[in-house]
Amino acid sequence: MSSENIRLTQFSHGAGCGCKIAPKVLEEILSTQWTEPSQQLIVGNNTKDDAAVYNLNNGTALISTTDFFTPIVDDAFTFGQIAAANAISDVYAMGGNPLLAIAILGWPVDKLPATIAQKVIEGGRSICKAAGIPLAGGHSIDIPEPIFGLAVNGIVPVENIKQNSTAKEGDLIFLTKPIGVGILTTAEKKEKLQEAHIGLAAKQMIQLNSIGALLGKETAVTAITDVTGFGLGGHLVEMTNHGLTAVINWNKVPLVTDLSYYLQQRIFPDATYRNWNSYGNSIQLSKGIPVSDVFSLLPDPQTNGGLLFTVAPNQVAVIQSLLAVNGLENYCEAIGVMTAKKEKQVIIQ
Repeated sequence: MSSENIRLTQFSHGAGCGCKIAPKVLEEILSTQWTEPSQQLIVGNNTKDDAAVYNLNNGTALISTTDFFTPIVDDAFTFGQIAAANAISDVYAMGGNPLLAIAILGWPVDKLPATIAQKVIEGGRSICKAAGIPLAGGHSIDIPEPIFGLAVNGIVPVENIKQNSTAKEGDLIFLTKPIGVGILTTAEKKEKLQEAHIGLAAKQMIQLNSIGALLGKETAVTAITDVTGFGLGGHLVEMTNHGLTAVINWNKVPLVTDLSYYLQQRIFPDATYRNWNSYGNSIQLSKGIPVSDVFSLLPDPQTNGGLLFTVAPNQVAVIQSLLAVNGLENYCEAIGVMTAKKEKQVIIQ
């Protein structure tokens, strides 16, 4: 088989962040009585944040994260780009700037040529260059399925650190990218992607979430996370775990394109089921909301999805201006609001 005819997605059982372990299962795996001993550890895994943060005791903190997954597109270079952008996003989601990255590569050397792995690495290198950081090394193993990702270190002033658990009642909720990527990538893998949508998901998935470093500087921004494998619903649940309810205006949630064709054919990732089964009982749908559409889209796993963040209501105009001048003018409208805790953590109306 020539490298031109190889479809990488056929060598993986999952796709991108859709191959993440389901939230409920992950919670069981991470359950421990162990307390991290370091007083310098500002953010660990207790809040399910996007990255760990370590205080350097000089006014700044080190951000450390890793992310990797199986192919979500067939093109090797693009796969590398997406995986790298997704890993770097965790630093931006903490309000910081990336410093350097090292690669994580698993490759089935008996099934796929090394030349294709080289293209994956080059894709990752191109995104690191766009983020202004070096791809400084890495580690590789021979493994049955291809995987690629990065371990990334970043830095952030201590006062600029953003977490997913610090939103306040009355804060407005914003999202910097549309959802629905998981549906498009699944359609592509099943060879049912409409011609007009070819390349649409990949174009979004390689976009860096660098706006996070700017949002981190703003006191008006009270919490940030990035939307990935747990879907918009899962990350909203995480943001409300400390005693809030997110009320979402479904008509304001941006979609990557008109997805009705795929929704009618019930085309969506297997992870959609796993996600909904993990947190669906925390979500309430108001009368008149299309149940089947919400079920397909709210838990749809995103890969390098947008930043989901909250803003103090009296300072929204400042953040809207920041988004607009940085090319995100289409995402200046809030999709919801944080309220006092109700019976459910997320209400779709």
